[in-house]
Amino acid sequence: MPYKPKPSGFKPAGRRPDQRQAQKRDENELNINEQITARQVRLVGDNIPEPGVYPIAKAMQLADELELDLVEISAQADPPVCKILDYQKFLYQRKKKAKEMKSNAAKVVIKEIRFGPNTDEHDFQFKLKHAKEFLQEGSKVKASIFFRGRSIMFKDQGEKQLLRFAVELEEFGHADNMPVLEGKRMTMMLSPNKKK
Repeated sequence: MPYKPKPSGFKPAGRRPDQRQAQKRDENELNINEQITARQVRLVGDNIPEPGVYPIAKAMQLADELELDLVEISAQADPPVCKILDYQKFLYQRKKKAKEMKSNAAKVVIKEIRFGPNTDEHDFQFKLKHAKEFLQEGSKVKASIFFRGRSIMFKDQGEKQLLRFAVELEEFGHADNMPVLEGKRMTMMLSPNKKK
């Protein structure tokens, strides 16, 4: 089939670039420039001659003159509150701040120590040693006793064992709750003591 040149002004079928960008928008992103639908907006910030309510056309003109974006900060307000700023720089700073806050948030690690209701003394001391290390690292410890088959008859013994475990670890951590029986498992959570 011979090649036919495309007519001038031809645009390939499919979405326009602005539609594609609109679909990719993150729900945290704000409306900017032509995406703002209000007829008038309240301008605030440093880049404007005087804060106040402006028709959308005037607000857009001010943003164009400064070669910046008109950004809708609060869409729920009446009229919506807008700022004139560099939107890409604003997004970068916001993501950077969110990343810093996330990294500063304490990450809680839970380590589990498992027993049987008739754990012998040597095993108990071994598990105690591990629990001390976990608490000193700043991790929480979940102490669990599993009752298999008829061993559920020893639930009182299991409770005593968990309480003794908590008492032995008082120097390093404290029990968040009393032993709780859930089905065939009794658990107790211990948190590290705050460093003075």
